[in-house]
Amino acid sequence: MSQTQYLFTPPPVYSLPVRGLQARYPVNRIFCVGRNYHAHAVEMGVPVDKANAQPFYFTKAASTLVESGATVPYPTGTSNYHHEMELVVAIGAPGFRVTESDAASLIYGYAAGLDMTRRDLQLVAREQGRPWDLGKDFELSAVCAEIVPIGELDILGSGAIRLEVNGEPRQSADLSQLIWSIPELIADLSKFYHLQPGDLIYTGTPEGVGAVKPGDRLAGHIDRVGGIALTIGAAE
Repeated sequence: MSQTQYLFTPPPVYSLPVRGLQARYPVNRIFCVGRNYHAHAVEMGVPVDKANAQPFYFTKAASTLVESGATVPYPTGTSNYHHEMELVVAIGAPGFRVTESDAASLIYGYAAGLDMTRRDLQLVAREQGRPWDLGKDFELSAVCAEIVPIGELDILGSGAIRLEVNGEPRQSADLSQLIWSIPELIADLSKFYHLQPGDLIYTGTPEGVGAVKPGDRLAGHIDRVGGIALTIGAAE
């Protein structure tokens, strides 16, 4: 059998460690939920009324993934680089048009994540009605800790989520404050995509997002899920 030849080396499989296992979780797609905590929506100047709204999403390429504990350079093109602490849902089974009651069957596990954002570029795009790609989908912008298999966690409906920068509290909330719950998000997203094992869903960030600078050390934690760490390096 002939072996396929490529003009250049194909990109690697991006993956994350799994707690208690040697095998790693291969990442397929990264979906991110926008404005999923009321207080954060307000601080962004776009309050959300769930009765008259639907969840909305943006994506990051799997190549933007970086593991917890890394040092990442301050990104180019921005002077307002923000942290966004989030619960990440790792999908472990295929699903299309699933119901909220069946959502748990798609979940492999959870992780703590950081949706790093070039806020100035995002806001310019928002004001001009353009896509957010330059502000959101850039290199080393999807930080994620190890995947914790669902086990006895089931659907996480509550639990503290917090982030410190250089030891100073920045973000603090509870997963019960999510506007759209995990089952609601999985059911809604599966209306538009055939969800697959390896898909990650960043479920939104609480209030308290803010700028970081070179030398800053970020440390976050989600109850029953675990922690995440990131150091901001010098600009390239």
